[in-house]
Amino acid sequence: MKKDFVSRGRSVSDLKAHLVLTTKYRRKVLTAPMIDRLHEIWESLLDKFDGKIVEFNAESDHAHLLFQYHPEIQLSKLVNSLKSISSRKLRQEFLPELEKTYYKKKVVWNSSYFLASCGGVTISTLRKYIENQDSPIASLLLAIHPTLIAVVIEMWGFSPTS
Repeated sequence: MKKDFVSRGRSVSDLKAHLVLTTKYRRKVLTAPMIDRLHEIWESLLDKFDGKIVEFNAESDHAHLLFQYHPEIQLSKLVNSLKSISSRKLRQEFLPELEKTYYKKKVVWNSSYFLASCGGVTISTLRKYIENQDSPIASLLLAIHPTLIAVVIEMWGFSPTS
């Protein structure tokens, strides 16, 4: 497998993080067109931060983003940008759908988020987890810890259909 290193100036890096955002009040508001647009928004934002999407998936009440970033980037600022800009653009473009749930509130995302570095498991394992995160085993283990799910799946050989 070819390493996809990020090079700038005198540094070369391969940093990846797994971000999970939930909708405000965990409401099931994200539709397929919103999810497609969210992917475009995040791809564009990460490009501006010299990062890129490794894997993306979302359901009606949450989104998973596995992304690569440069070490000069402050992750809290990046996450804040991903949340605030995507929320604003989704509200601008899908206001009628969002107002059904959130009325006049200017929200999409919960104020908290989950962010984990990806050093503990392989990227391919995390990628499989994100692609299959609606599987029964992932739903069962979600309460434990998302990174632990990937480790358990890899160690015990669970498949999404088990």
